[in-house]
This record gives sequence, C-alpha cells and structure tokens, in this order.
Amino acid sequence: MDTNANAAPGAPRLKRSTIFLHGSLALPLAVYGYPLAIWLPAHYAGHLGLSLSVIGLIIMIARFTDVITDPLMGEISDRGRTSIGRRKPYILLGAPLLMLSTWFLFVPPESAGLVYFLVWLTLFFASATMIQIPFRAWGAELSADYHTRSQVTAAREFYYLGGLLLAAAVPMIVEILADGGAVGQIFSSMWRDITGAFTGGIMDRVPSNRAALTGPVMMGLAITIVVLVPLLTGIILTTVAEPPPALRERVPMIEGFRHLWRNGPMRRILIIAFMVIAGESLRNAVSLFFIRDIIGIPTIGAAYFLYFISGIAAIPFWLWLGRRMGKHRAFMVTLGFVSLVSACNLLLGRGDYLAFFCLFLLKGFAFGGLQFLPLAMLADVVDIDSARSGGRRAGTYFAVLGLAEKLAVAIFTGLALNIVGLLGYHASAGIEGSTEAGVLSLRLVYCLGPIALYGLAAPLIWSYPLTPIRHARLHASLDRRNARLAAAGRDQAELPSP
Repeated sequence: MDTNANAAPGAPRLKRSTIFLHGSLALPLAVYGYPLAIWLPAHYAGHLGLSLSVIGLIIMIARFTDVITDPLMGEISDRGRTSIGRRKPYILLGAPLLMLSTWFLFVPPESAGLVYFLVWLTLFFASATMIQIPFRAWGAELSADYHTRSQVTAAREFYYLGGLLLAAAVPMIVEILADGGAVGQIFSSMWRDITGAFTGGIMDRVPSNRAALTGPVMMGLAITIVVLVPLLTGIILTTVAEPPPALRERVPMIEGFRHLWRNGPMRRILIIAFMVIAGESLRNAVSLFFIRDIIGIPTIGAAYFLYFISGIAAIPFWLWLGRRMGKHRAFMVTLGFVSLVSACNLLLGRGDYLAFFCLFLLKGFAFGGLQFLPLAMLADVVDIDSARSGGRRAGTYFAVLGLAEKLAVAIFTGLALNIVGLLGYHASAGIEGSTEAGVLSLRLVYCLGPIALYGLAAPLIWSYPLTPIRHARLHASLDRRNARLAAAGRDQAELPSP
C-alpha cells in the first residue's frame, strides 16, 4: 500500500487502488444526501401532514447547529493523536451514530411531530459531521500533487454519484412495484416508463398515489444506509493508511484561524461554494414537486436514476477539462452550462416529457463537475496554509467549507420551501389544490433561482488566482522547506548530548 502523502519529486505516485478504496466511503454518504434533499420534506409534509414552511424552518434550525459542530470536528480531527491515526477514530465513532439516527429520522412513527423531527434531524447532522469532515481531510492529505488530488476527489465523487444512483434506484423500484410490476420486471418496467415518457405513453396509465409512497421509499433508503455504512467504514479503515505526521502538526487554534482568515483563495472558495450550493439547494428543495406536478412525470425515481448515470459517465470529461484548462476555468464552464439548462426548463409544461428528460440528462452530465471541482480546488488551497503555518490542517479547512455548504443548504432549502408554501403551493394537494401564485413560485424557484446565485459566484471563479503553475511553485517551495527542516532535525539529533 502506498499513500505517499506530500511525496517529494520523483517519489512513487499514489496507487490507483488506494485512491479508489479511500473514495468508497462516499457511497453511503451520498445515499443519505439524496433523500434529505428530495424525499424527506415530501414525506414529512405529504404523509405526516407538516407544512412545507414549518419543515423548512426546522431544517434551518437543525442545520445551524453545524456552526458549532463543524469547526469543532475539524479542529479535533486535526489535533487528535491515536494509535490508528488522526481521522479514523472519528469515522469509527460516527458510523453507528449515523446508522441509529438515520433509522429514526427516515422511518418515523405515525405520531411523529415537530419535536421528533427536530431532535433526530439534529442528531443525524451531528453524526454525519463526525464522518464527513475527517473523511474529506484524509483525502486531501493522500497526495500533494495538483492533478493527483483531482483524481482522489474524482474517485470520491465517482462513488458519491454511484451512491446517488443507488439512492435513485430505491424509489424507482418502489414506484414500479406500486404500479403492479413484479420484481423480475423492474428493468423492463423502467424501460417502458422511459420510452413511454418519450412517446406520451405515461398519460395512458393511471399512476398510483405518489404521496403515499414516500414511507416505503424512506424505509428502503434507511435499510440501504444501515447496511452500507458499517461495511464500507470497515473497508476504508482496514485497507487505507493515513499519511505520516508532518514536521509541525500542532498549530495553536488562534494562530490557525488567523492563517485561515488571511488565506485569500480560501475566502474566495467559501463564497463560491456557498453561492453554488445555495443555488443547488433552491432547486433540490422543490425538485420532486416540479417533476411530479409541473411536468407530470410519475416515475420520479427513474428520472433521477438516469440523471445520476449521466453524471457518472461525465466524470472523465470534467477531469480532462480540469487538466486542460485548470480547475477553476472548468468550473466556470460547468456553471454556464447548468445555467443554460435551468433557463430552458422555464419553457416546459405538463406533458413535455421528451424535452424535460433531455434537459434533465444534460443537467446530470454537469453534476459531477459541480461536485468535485470545488473540492479539488480546496485541497490545493490547504497548501497555502501549510506554507504559512507549517502544519497540515486539512480537517479545519474542510470543516469550514462544510459549514459554508451546510449553511447554504439550511438557509436556501428553508427559503425555497417557505416561498412556495407561503405563496400557496400545497405538497399534498398538487397543482389542483394550490394557488396560481404558488405554482408560479415553484416554477421560478426551480428554474431561475440557481442562475441568480451562480451569477454572484462567477466573477470570483473567473479570477481565481491559484492556477496549476502557481500551485506547482507553491508545492516546490513546501518541498524545499520540508527538506531544510528534516536536515536540521538530523543535525540536531547528531549533536553530542551534554
């Protein structure tokens, strides 16, 4: 096994097997991300009777606990010392907590109310933080090479997209079975649904009550997570070694946050990530309602299944583009492409299946770029901190990024649900039981909301300063400093004791 973190020039490159084994833990972490964004609000609103505006408020309150837990987890992970490493113990501890909170959150009793939802959602977010931040920081430390880091991040996002594909397959299967298909007919039924969407055949069927299917869907997703989390946690903890300690690991907290604040590219990354995730959160919060009620597609699971297949297929393209023009330029292309696709959705109406599926697949094609390019950029930004502080504090940096992302999700998921809910859209009643203003707000939030937020991030991405050439210079400087410190340590050790 060869982790080769911060390897000097000429050292062996990181093994491909190490890259893919490490990324595997992203699979279950993605499975829970999809239902949180798409199915959870619909389940608690449509099946349990809570209002969308109240659900949005609870999500915001629960997410704001990350203001404390994320930086704390990052600092603890960076400073921790155990016999099995800095990052591994927290992943090991977080796994059973995530399994427990997932089950109670995804499979609530009929009597579940606001307090139940808030308590288990908060515990769920806390346990996810214990895994995500050490996991991301560990990945950033596997290699110091600019392009190898892209490969590490891309491998993780490959598993992430695979997890999303698995998460989409669960509701797809539930929907097909609810329409009378047998288990052995799932794939043929899916094909009939897809081709029926292209020919108008879906309108010839009377779909089952989709609001009533959120319970079986959430239970299926909970079982998937409870099975995958311990399995893949065990694999990554036993097969992938953490990198050796840096020459100066312990950076005082006050000094560390001072270095972070003075890191200009880091501040820029935080703003970019916040705006982009905010745009995606606006869309995701109302995505299920737009697909089901505006376009009229009953097989929502099949739509997302194809969406994530498109995303997985596109990962090599975004890797190539990032290598060709730099990660920040490739990210700029991604945002422009997604904005065009989003705007085109505004022209669609009920029954426009072919146009919607084509646009949805194009959006899925860009999903991988939206996911892994910012994370690969952040891994490079951590090197600036290492050059200034002398430590290796990827945990703190990924914690701060995670906090920015989670705040964006909390604020803009809550904002989207409150906008459409307060203007008269009712999740349990569909278009027929909603006001015209509510339906219009659903359209505008889904189609134009992301574009406005992407536009705020675009200038910062375009002028991003940490190019491949500048990163190579930074990396060379770090290698020279580490060599000097190592030589000084050897000289000190050779001095005769008094």
